[in-house]
Amino acid sequence: MLNNAKVVDLTIPLGTDIIMWPGAPSPEMETVVTVAHDGYFARRVSFFEHTGTHFDAPCHFIEGKATVDQIPASTLVRPAVVIDISAEIAGDADAVLTLEHVKAFEAKNGEIPKGAAILLRTGWEDFNSDSVKYAGPEGDLHFPGFGVEAAKYLVNEREAAGLGIDTLGIDPGNKADFPVHSQVSHPKGLWHLENLQNLKALPPIGAWIVVGVLPLVGGSGSPARVIALVP
Repeated sequence: MLNNAKVVDLTIPLGTDIIMWPGAPSPEMETVVTVAHDGYFARRVSFFEHTGTHFDAPCHFIEGKATVDQIPASTLVRPAVVIDISAEIAGDADAVLTLEHVKAFEAKNGEIPKGAAILLRTGWEDFNSDSVKYAGPEGDLHFPGFGVEAAKYLVNEREAAGLGIDTLGIDPGNKADFPVHSQVSHPKGLWHLENLQNLKALPPIGAWIVVGVLPLVGGSGSPARVIALVP
């Protein structure tokens, strides 16, 4: 299977100009040694744990839940289910994944398997080089996300391993209380992937994802290289 699998990179390249959550510091990269002077090249890199395509550990919102280094590696290689609502929401920055969307997906593609990573494609991956389109006007966040009812169904009924999305966050930008993070997914120990890209290249069901996250001791999250394998 792996010999014939198509490899799709779901990761935004991590540079100093990447779009950040408002108020979060941008990455800093400093050249420390050079080939010309030292015989090899290396930099010192500093970044906020939730930078670029990144992983949220359950402790991000729930005190006492697992940190990044405590996440079993076996849960980071998961079958991927891609729910694409980009056409239905037609660019609505306040849209959410509804339970009706999920039920329609299952009616078309079959029951979502337990233990999958549920990846939501909103179409916002096409805007990740434009901060206003991607995040909304300064001081006024707007981007689509998971609705609470749909998230509860995916977490409780379909026993999802994690949730992922092609926006700045799992919750819609206009939900300042982060209801999915704080009430649905992290309390149950689920992880999140945010700022994914290239979800359009994945089938609804059948691909696998490999989450290459840094096991930062005590970490609330970390930038991640997320790879999909498509049979």
